[in-house]
Parts: sequence; C-alpha cells; structure tokens
Amino acid sequence: MSDVANLVKLVDSRDIIELELKHSDYEIVIKKKEALTPPPAPSSLPQSQAIYPTHAPSLPPPQPLQAVAPSAPATTPAQPSPAPSVPPISPASDKSKILSPMAGTFYRCPAPGEPPMVKVGDKVQKGQVICIVEAMKLMNEIEADQSGTITEILAEDGKPVSVDTPLFSIKQ
Repeated sequence: MSDVANLVKLVDSRDIIELELKHSDYEIVIKKKEALTPPPAPSSLPQSQAIYPTHAPSLPPPQPLQAVAPSAPATTPAQPSPAPSVPPISPASDKSKILSPMAGTFYRCPAPGEPPMVKVGDKVQKGQVICIVEAMKLMNEIEADQSGTITEILAEDGKPVSVDTPLFSIKQ
C-alpha cells in the first residue's frame, strides 16, 4: 500500500495528469481532476463519469438527457435544451443567443493584450471560434453554433459564466 501512496504523491507533485500501471496480476490508474474535465456536460455528470469510467460506455450520459427532455418538457431543466434549437426554427425571430456549454471564466481575447476574437457587428460562421471559457485551468475554445452577425456581447470579459449562460446575441 505504501507503494500506491508513493505513486499518488509522485503524480500529485509532477505535471502528470494520468498514470496507468499494468502488472501481470493488477492494474492501477491514477488520474488528476484535470484529466476528468474535457467532456463538456452539466457539472454533475462529469463526476459520475469520473467515478465509474468502466460503466460510462454502457450508460452514456447523453441518453438520459435525451430521455428527460422529451418526457418532461414543462420542467425547468428541459427548457434550456430545446431553447438553442427553437430560435433557428422560428421564422418570427431571426435573433438568438449563443450559450456557454460549460462553467468557467469567459474571455473574449485569445491571449492577454490581443484583440477580441469577435466584436459587435462581426459576421461569424458556424464552427468559428468566438471566445474562450477557462475551466479547471484548461482554455476551451467556444465555437459559434450558427452563422450570423454578432449583435450584442452579453458576458463580461474575465468574469465567471455557468452552463447555458448567454454569451452573445446573434442575428441570422
């Protein structure tokens, strides 16, 4: 057991994110929290994935979310899911919002001292990187989920945002 404790200390003291050790009769996997953050999902789901990584393939988190949205359309958690798909379908309003896919710190610029990635009036294409959300010391590039013109910047640079926080208004 002291060998395992030494391995944990080693991983903790270095820039090692994940250590996997296989021996003939055992296998040890040690992961830091940073290794568990890449899946952009609501904050409660990555924790369950991290605890039971071998069960994730048999019960993927997106399936329960898809099952919840159609069966309970009147509940509060189900309303944000249809919201991004409603504005493109609705011809009455050609203005919609780009939402944050994760919680973290919102940044308009790719690096300190550089110009913002987009500003009001800029035309953006679907898939274009429009900002960064820093989560768990990782810089996550956020892409536009639709093409259009940025009409308003709703999040404040350097301030925290949560999942589904409106970042930009966009006119198609």
